[in-house]
Amino acid sequence: MPKKHSNPLMLRELAIKNFAIIDDLKISFSDGLAILSGETGAGKSIIINAVNLLLGSRATAGLIRTGSETAELEALFQITPQSRVAGVMQEHGFDADEGLLISRIIARSDRHKIYINGRLGTIALLNTITENLASISGQHAHQGLLKEERQLTILDQLGGLMPLRHKVHKCYHQILPLIQNLKELQDAGQRQADHLQLLEFQQKEITAAAVSLGEDVAFEQERMLLKNAEALYLDVHNSLEELYVSEGAIIERLVEVKKNLDRACQIDPSLASKTESLAATTFQMEDVAEELRIYLKNIQPDEKRLEEIEARLDTLNRLKRKYGGSLEAVLAMLDTIEHELADAENISLKIVGTKEKLAQLHAKLVKLADKLSKKRKETAKTLARKVMQELATLEMSQTKFEVSLQALPTGDNAEPHLTSGENAIHETGSDRAIFLIAPNVGEPLKPLSSIVSGGELSRVVLALKAILAETEALETIVFDEVDAGIGGGVAAVVGKKLAALARHHQIICITHLPQIAKFGDHHFRISKHVSGGRTTISIKRLSAKDRIKEIARMLGGEKVTQATLDHAHEMLNLR
Repeated sequence: MPKKHSNPLMLRELAIKNFAIIDDLKISFSDGLAILSGETGAGKSIIINAVNLLLGSRATAGLIRTGSETAELEALFQITPQSRVAGVMQEHGFDADEGLLISRIIARSDRHKIYINGRLGTIALLNTITENLASISGQHAHQGLLKEERQLTILDQLGGLMPLRHKVHKCYHQILPLIQNLKELQDAGQRQADHLQLLEFQQKEITAAAVSLGEDVAFEQERMLLKNAEALYLDVHNSLEELYVSEGAIIERLVEVKKNLDRACQIDPSLASKTESLAATTFQMEDVAEELRIYLKNIQPDEKRLEEIEARLDTLNRLKRKYGGSLEAVLAMLDTIEHELADAENISLKIVGTKEKLAQLHAKLVKLADKLSKKRKETAKTLARKVMQELATLEMSQTKFEVSLQALPTGDNAEPHLTSGENAIHETGSDRAIFLIAPNVGEPLKPLSSIVSGGELSRVVLALKAILAETEALETIVFDEVDAGIGGGVAAVVGKKLAALARHHQIICITHLPQIAKFGDHHFRISKHVSGGRTTISIKRLSAKDRIKEIARMLGGEKVTQATLDHAHEMLNLR
């Protein structure tokens, strides 16, 4: 009989269609410990692959069943209203009361689709929602446990240090772009150094000249007058003589003409208008003569002034040749130079500001990393003690286990803002964790990766899962090959441990060992058969009678005897 469980968050339905050699498969799960068994090669790993895809793994068209254009995967999870998953779903506009329905369509065109509660989603959103929904512990998980980064994560998960670790990660990635930005600013500043000297010289040269628009034209005109003063004086003087001064001058003759016309007007008044016009012309000529007299007084050769003007014109023409050909271009160049100098000053200010911000973030990162390291040291002792306790229940009572925490060393070209003293700081902090184990009495502690026995590694994985189940929010745990390398006696102990975990989590276990299978609350048999010339996989939830037969098959192979059946019946009764 299934045990009573109080876990309402779990995988309820799994549907797989046109996936690998699966034609159309549907599985309904309950809480507790579900056992999946079957002959070697029956397709159990294919089901695990399907679950992985529904949890966010990358899909490829090579997974589609031959002859089909698409593969369809679907999983329905029952969600606890107050769970983290429900909160994430609500943040993205999903109603957790309906449960979580994940669908993936894998297409040969590689245009795969993801649907979450009927709404098109992305792989990133799927990973966010399923982050702590389920865990698959199989061969890859066993191998992954041998990697130091995974061991550090396990340590942080057990100690509830992931929020603090996320803060370190966030601060680290705030610093990275600032380091790059500072380098670019400093490089730009260095490149500008020589150019700035030239700009400052040019600015000083143009500013000192005090250029005014149009002054070159005015000075050219004045220069022309000064260079031709004598000839100009002679021409104006002669013109004045002819107009007013000499005997028979033009004005004098005009006066005589006017007198003649005045007499004529006495005879013919119609000539009056002509006389008036001539009088006006005479007055204008007198004004012109007066202006010429004044003009002559102002015409004076001035060699000093000429030298000054030529010097000024030489300065202006030199600037025009250098900076664009006109005074407008010279002033425009000055404006450009001043903008460039202002930008250079901005770079200096930006460098100062970036350094200040980096200093603040570095201090924050060091503080966070130090705090994380201290808590890890405390957690390492707790984890070691708990692992040894769990291994003792798994027939490894003499095993010693420790967590070695080592500071990350700085390299030759270490970035100062990512160090603390002589230690480097990475996005996960300033530590590396190495799980050390000595399975046998008298042996020295060695890294977990040195374990040769698959059975020992399987039990270490199970022990860690049992410990993490106390702190992780995972609700569904899938064990694939948890029985690797272990025999009947140890298998029974492993089965009991899985059954204990199943009181708090939904456990799905794929196994070849009847000593484990007998502890299941539910048992499914996976089989492979040929139909219509095609190989396909089927799954069947076993009744009590069928379960005895399956346990018997697992005990004795395909040739099941009455003795084997009796043994199977006894095993199930004694679990």
